[in-house]
Amino acid sequence: MYLTKEKKEEIFEKHGNGKNDTGSAEGQIALFTHRIAHLSEHLKKNRKDYNSERSLVRLVGKRRSLLDYLMKKDIMRYRAIVKELGLRK
Repeated sequence: MYLTKEKKEEIFEKHGNGKNDTGSAEGQIALFTHRIAHLSEHLKKNRKDYNSERSLVRLVGKRRSLLDYLMKKDIMRYRAIVKELGLRK
């Protein structure tokens, strides 16, 4: 499995408020970004894997929704996470 419990805790500790804070928007956005990067690499090798392609599109949509929520809620947190993860609109 590509995403172990330790890796998840590391992502939430770095971007969230702690390793057990799985509900924060920043932590979820960081986790989605990690999963999107993994699926993108997978799809470069397996072009005809349409189920993974659909999953990737859904993850990108979820991340976009969370980013939109964060932008409306607190623009400074939004700018910080976008800069930290290197995302673009």
